[in-house]
Amino acid sequence: MPQRFTADEVVKISSRAVSSIVNQLIPTGMIERVPAPGSRRDHYRFRKHAWANLTGNQNILLDSMQNAAAEGSKAPGHDSIAGRRLDEMQDFYSFMQHEMAALIDKWRQRCNASDH
Repeated sequence: MPQRFTADEVVKISSRAVSSIVNQLIPTGMIERVPAPGSRRDHYRFRKHAWANLTGNQNILLDSMQNAAAEGSKAPGHDSIAGRRLDEMQDFYSFMQHEMAALIDKWRQRCNASDH
């Protein structure tokens, strides 16, 4: 069984600071609560592929930005300076969303291959 440490032991911060960090990380899906038989304290661990999952969740933001640019470019018109900038913004976020999804898929394939 791997040796376990508490976050405050590893990074020398207060339990209040640890609690705050945990409360921020749980909704992101980076960490999860795990059972610890016999312990009265909560125990957490980083989820497998936590970084890829967090980055993958950013596609929601990319999609929102792309949609905002698409809606925004309608008002000034595509031939105006503002419209062209918003069209560029839409293209950029569309590109980023596509590329990010492909990169994360590639990363997961690499990780799965090394997990055997």
